[in-house]
Amino acid sequence: MDVAGKLIQNHELSREEYIDLLENWKNPETAKSLREAAVKLRKQYYGDKVYTRGLIEFTNYCKNNCYYCGIRRGNVHAERYRLSREEILDCCEKGYALGFRTFVLQGGEDPYYTDERMAEIIRSIRRAYPDCAITLSIGEKSYESYKLFKEAGANRYLLRHETASDELYQQLHPAEMLLSHRKQCLYDLKSLGYQVGAGFMVGSPGQKTEHLAEDLVFLKELQPQMVGIGPFIPHHETKFANEAAGSVELTLFLLSVIRILLPKALLPATTALGTMDPRGREKGLEAGANVVMPNLSPVKNRRQYDLYDNKICTGEEAAECRGCLERRVASVGYRLVAERGDALV
Repeated sequence: MDVAGKLIQNHELSREEYIDLLENWKNPETAKSLREAAVKLRKQYYGDKVYTRGLIEFTNYCKNNCYYCGIRRGNVHAERYRLSREEILDCCEKGYALGFRTFVLQGGEDPYYTDERMAEIIRSIRRAYPDCAITLSIGEKSYESYKLFKEAGANRYLLRHETASDELYQQLHPAEMLLSHRKQCLYDLKSLGYQVGAGFMVGSPGQKTEHLAEDLVFLKELQPQMVGIGPFIPHHETKFANEAAGSVELTLFLLSVIRILLPKALLPATTALGTMDPRGREKGLEAGANVVMPNLSPVKNRRQYDLYDNKICTGEEAAECRGCLERRVASVGYRLVAERGDALV
């Protein structure tokens, strides 16, 4: 049995076998067999449903200086903004009316939003929308901070590990940022009972096949409920401005691999995929993804949340975005649903 067949049967490979699989990712037969197996699993557990997450990008201030990111501290040309609690609740109100039942509060690591300020925002959303899931994506915090947010009403937490390789992590981040700390955060979140999301960039500068194999081994070990992956896209105000973007095709291949690896995972067809390919999100769904994350942020701020160049949907109203996504999802045989879309256990 070849490694693709072994993955489909066992839902796991060794690091060396992942390397073998990834070195042959351009083989159309391999890609087809993995894609078909991924779609079968996705339909087995989630049918034809695609879950929506209402993304609220509430601050683009960040104390970190990650070398690939457009909102890094060192980008003096970034036009900074913060949303007030009232503005965040206004985004939720509009989203709820459109059928969103998960709100994702995403932002840079902004010290202005102290733990108590953050907890009060979470409590406000929880009181107003008791039937909705609240997801946070606000970076590395202490165990005590995560515990406070959970007690305030947060359900999920997205923290991409970016790469499971220490070597590559150090090439992408300044010395004060440690992969070991980021991984510890993920394990802290799991121990507190969050539905946890990890993930990585595909094609980041310096990334090798071995690094991607390490990501897959780490995901199997962590067992996150959500995995977000997308192609690396350069930003003009970073040291990687002239690097090549990651491959859409390899990202799609890896989506299928991750669906087989973690059959019940929630896998988004990411905005980065849609930015790199006009049909990127549809292709993501066809590769095994089952989540889309349209933007509920105020239109006036969307262009400012500028993680990478040429990001899509920065000028659309939330209602337009949802209507457009509904049609896109239907075009590949799935349906957008107004549900929380919790991970299966």
